[in-house]
Amino acid sequence: MPGTWWRGAAIYQVYLRSFADGNGDGIGDIAGLRARLPYLADLGIEAIWLNPWYPSPMADGGYDVADYRGIEPAFGTLAEAEELIAEAHGLGMRVIIDVVPNHGSDQQEWFKEALAAGPGSAARERFWFRPGKGPGGSEPPNDWRSIFGGPAWTRVPDGEWYLHLFAPEQPDFNWGSPEVVEEFHDVLRFWFDRGVDGFRVDSAALLIKDPDAEPDGEDPFTDRDGVHEIYRGWRRIADEYGGRVLVGEVWLPDQERFSRYLRPDEMHTAFNFDFLGCPWDPAALRRCVETTLATHAPLGAPPTWVLSNHDVTRPVTRYGRADTSFDHADRKHGMPSDPDLGYRRARAAALLAMALPGSVYVYQGEELGLPEVEDIPAGLRQDPIFTRSGGTDLGRDGCRVPLPWSGDAPPFGYSIGEPWLPQPPEWKALTAEAQRDDPGSMLTLYREALRLRRIHLGDGTLTWLPHADPVLAFRRDSGLVCVANLGDGPVPLPDHTEVLLSSGPLADGALPPDTTVWLR
Repeated sequence: MPGTWWRGAAIYQVYLRSFADGNGDGIGDIAGLRARLPYLADLGIEAIWLNPWYPSPMADGGYDVADYRGIEPAFGTLAEAEELIAEAHGLGMRVIIDVVPNHGSDQQEWFKEALAAGPGSAARERFWFRPGKGPGGSEPPNDWRSIFGGPAWTRVPDGEWYLHLFAPEQPDFNWGSPEVVEEFHDVLRFWFDRGVDGFRVDSAALLIKDPDAEPDGEDPFTDRDGVHEIYRGWRRIADEYGGRVLVGEVWLPDQERFSRYLRPDEMHTAFNFDFLGCPWDPAALRRCVETTLATHAPLGAPPTWVLSNHDVTRPVTRYGRADTSFDHADRKHGMPSDPDLGYRRARAAALLAMALPGSVYVYQGEELGLPEVEDIPAGLRQDPIFTRSGGTDLGRDGCRVPLPWSGDAPPFGYSIGEPWLPQPPEWKALTAEAQRDDPGSMLTLYREALRLRRIHLGDGTLTWLPHADPVLAFRRDSGLVCVANLGDGPVPLPDHTEVLLSSGPLADGALPPDTTVWLR
């Protein structure tokens, strides 16, 4: 049904700055993306999700938004954005964009007004300004810490402090202000009117907070009950337009709390980060899948399956480590990784994720098997996590290195200029051009998997099949059977009439370790 296209869609995440550069300045842009839309259509993508493309000082890769109704000049123009949306639609692909409601930029007009207006002003009510504590108000209002490290408060020249759960350049909005509520309603309509098919809602659980509350056991700024009324208002707007989707970025360990964002009058879907962070372990993965399905089924909401994004270590590197889990608190930078093992497991994980019921997200470069780049020189790193941690956390730049498209040396067809982050010379074997006609390449695996997925998989249910412990096996509604061997030795395949696709070569009718197969 067109109205519920998102329930089983294959969605490709475009980190615009690193996807393709159309004007030669070394920074990816809308022109570069438009030129590569046929690549995405050929890959079998049904929707594109773009990270923030708004005007921004880029203190946090565009997540510090200065104007929610414009396009960052380095990326292009509003007219180009509208042309992109139309061209994607013409190729059968929807367009989802990021919206960042928790915080804006310190260069946004509202925040400039707040600084000029002074304490007690209406302009400051749109943010969280508070007097300090201690002698002369010289200490922060409370001891909250920034998610990026350091204090969550910054003092302004008149002595007050403002809250920023992320970087100081990202002041938090006060969602108790009716002006903030109305502003974002208008932003949603602005982009829906331009043909956008949905929004991915950044940091969706953080909007409601109470800096003045005494500690009472309740988290002071994460997943407070008042956040749900905000998204009910957003859902009413999305429903007015029909066929539009709200996707929540909701990092919550409690599945019951997580499920509240998926009630029929709130988000359509939310990212399944438990799966993303799950180790390559059969018991852990099965438990994660079962819990996910049990959480979503009563709500009628489809799960999402995602292996990577612009914030996490790339699967080829992660799955080659002794510890294959992912946690923002410890990115395990420098932990040894076996590239062959990681590559084999990443292929198997891709087929497992694509076979599960619901929608699947592919982060750019995942289909090329790109590894994490961990040796970026300190002087070139741009992630605020790196600077605010004093270099103890290398941050997220390693998964944001510009894509290799063609050729034998950087910039690999990404640009005619020098890329904003350096590409490893050995990526010449991983370009889209080098992989396009190679039947054994990661790109060919993804292209064929997405083709079969559109025919046989997507939305629906699964039935677990009996199998030994290191194996995950299930049948989908279409009859397709997925078998993933996470053990140390080969296992026999169940009875079948045809092998539709395998992540690696089969061994005399048996399924080797770290291999997934789709059977009819």
